[in-house]
Amino acid sequence: MEIKNTNSLVQLFFDRLEKTDKKKPFLTWLKNKDYQFSWGEVSEKIFMVSNKIESLIEKGDRCIILSENRPEWLISDIAIMNAGGISVPIFTTYSSSDYEYILNDCKPSIIIVSNNDQFKKIKNFIGEQVKKIISFEKLEVPSLLIGDIYNENIKEKKINRTIKRKMPACIIYTSGTSGSPKGVILSHGGILSNCEGAIGILKSLTKKKEPIFLTWLPLSHSYEHAVQFIQIFLGAKVFYAESLEKLISNMSEAKPTIMTAVPRFYQNLFSKININFNKQTGFKKSLINKTIELGKKTLKKEELKLSEKIINFLCHNLVRRKIQKQFGGNLQAFVSGGGALDKNVGEFLNAIGLPTLQGYGLTETSPVVSCNLPGLVKVETVGPPFKTNQVRIAQDGEILVKGENVMLGYWNKEKETNEILKNGWLHTGDIGEIDSNGYLKITDRKKDIIVNHGGDNISPSKIENFVCNEEKIKQCLVYGDKKNYLVALIVVDSDNKNNSTIGSIIENLNKNLGIIEKIKKFILIDEEFTIENGLMTPTLKLKRKKIIEKYKQDLEKLYK
Repeated sequence: MEIKNTNSLVQLFFDRLEKTDKKKPFLTWLKNKDYQFSWGEVSEKIFMVSNKIESLIEKGDRCIILSENRPEWLISDIAIMNAGGISVPIFTTYSSSDYEYILNDCKPSIIIVSNNDQFKKIKNFIGEQVKKIISFEKLEVPSLLIGDIYNENIKEKKINRTIKRKMPACIIYTSGTSGSPKGVILSHGGILSNCEGAIGILKSLTKKKEPIFLTWLPLSHSYEHAVQFIQIFLGAKVFYAESLEKLISNMSEAKPTIMTAVPRFYQNLFSKININFNKQTGFKKSLINKTIELGKKTLKKEELKLSEKIINFLCHNLVRRKIQKQFGGNLQAFVSGGGALDKNVGEFLNAIGLPTLQGYGLTETSPVVSCNLPGLVKVETVGPPFKTNQVRIAQDGEILVKGENVMLGYWNKEKETNEILKNGWLHTGDIGEIDSNGYLKITDRKKDIIVNHGGDNISPSKIENFVCNEEKIKQCLVYGDKKNYLVALIVVDSDNKNNSTIGSIIENLNKNLGIIEKIKKFILIDEEFTIENGLMTPTLKLKRKKIIEKYKQDLEKLYK
């Protein structure tokens, strides 16, 4: 089974089905452990839903999916494609204006929604072109229940063999850090190409252990959406997590071999583990410190002395194995994407026995461009580019990407498409470099660069990640474009809202920052930047523009 010879994501599923025991468990929803589907059951349900959708739409019609992560999500996604439609996944955390914009923009023929809570978010924006609403649970309005579709008799189980790699598979709207979402059109070949590149890395992690995934990141995100098809290729067992709050206990239950998440998750994990470590004293404290020290040396391929090898063996058995057991005991790798992972966080997690591979990509590249390799991790980089795409650095430092994985374009946005796609090269908007070993390093975001009064270019994200490694600081935004110095918004718990304490922390941090990177003044706030208040994207990136707009007056006062 070779992906390069596969024409569509639909074919990928059914090709894998032929080589898999149909009774083997495939999808499990941890919110309801009885809610489990085998490979055979999933295929039957895909046929049923596909037949129903095909009777309602024309080829190329858009079909929205608005749902939390659960088995019906994957079933609906593949069913839409098999029916000749284009899947349009949307986040459950969008604002009302975003929902209104997306529904008006893509004009769906079918809306698939999980429950009444989700339906309420879009009910006022449903246009006349919508032919049917399919729901997983009963709604306040008439809908076609997916359970009823499962009970319908179908005469023919049709696999759509007419789909070509160049055809649109889905439209994924970018959450964006500012402005309205853009609909990114991804092809079947683009996602398949991305899977081919990823499998070259992940397959080695599943040779000795059954591939088990715990899915937490929203399936509406291009990253996790593509991971679905990697799971399919590997014939993996997939668990859908209950919530972010229950993620660690879910890991203990599911015992995943691979898990994908965004940097914010790893930052929080780093903070929680560090808090626990700092509580230890005596021998335990010394052992933990030695575990981290020797783990970092091993990560950097530094030669260990014989005495260090013995101590490291003890550290592995007494510390790392205990930590690994808390996360299920089978974890072969965390894979980080969707933003820059702080170097200190990456080193720490790898050192304590939680292998963490940082990758890089964007929705427009289906989405992964590069990823670190197991056993060959360089935490300050995002790894070598996939062999399935090309990467080069423009004269101004911008990263350019070319390959089948590059999007077909933005839906209804020819001007914006032409601005980012030039001569087949996608202009990512990220600044980077390629080292002597072929590893890609992201140095900054073109649009997020602060240019101070002296004309120096400063990376705010680098400073923010550095500051957020402090236990007492939850979040940070650095400000100072066209200014003489940098200032910051710092989010703390109410217990830590002490200017002098935080001032001492910032003063100490400044010692390790360059002259132009030092934070001269700051404001303490106790309102977190969240998805709910519109100050973070669904993938936990800061909406820098909106935050600055909200606190502009306060920030400007720091320059008086």
